[in-house]
Amino acid sequence: MVDLPTDNIIASVRYWLSQTVIGYNFCPFARREFVKNTINYTVSSSNSIEPVLYELVDELTFLEQNPSVETTLIILPQGFQSFDDYLDLVDYSNQLLERLEYSGVYQIASFHPDYCFDGLDKDDPANYTNRSPYPILHILREASLDRALENYDDPESIPDNNVKLAREKGVATFTHILKKSFKTEP
Repeated sequence: MVDLPTDNIIASVRYWLSQTVIGYNFCPFARREFVKNTINYTVSSSNSIEPVLYELVDELTFLEQNPSVETTLIILPQGFQSFDDYLDLVDYSNQLLERLEYSGVYQIASFHPDYCFDGLDKDDPANYTNRSPYPILHILREASLDRALENYDDPESIPDNNVKLAREKGVATFTHILKKSFKTEP
């Protein structure tokens, strides 16, 4: 269980975003929202699936009512340290999006400290494209993503380019950033 002030948890995630996701351009669309400050950071105090799903509904409502906010990160500092437990949460979250008829409106991207792509060794540097200081549910607006992809040459190459770059940089690069993210002050 993490016993840190909310500001420190958000500072860790912001540092990781700036140094990894934006710094290595893993998401070519993140910089704009980071700079414009249109990312909503929510730190959950929940440690089980059901309460997080209620928070997910709250965040979807928040996004519906605040069109100037582009995306939300639900940061889960406790209860989802097990990657398998986290994947269960992601599955339930996606089912909830469908049930609420938000499929095609929002999508969930997933980040976890032990993220491991199916078929890859857990030590493969490619996993660091989705490894974060804490488990995170990232809610994206599909329309915004579609607009961004329209203006990006060869968007299908993004995942392959990310894997190649992560492997070039190596595990040590990304573990250093993650460790340093916990030393970041708000």
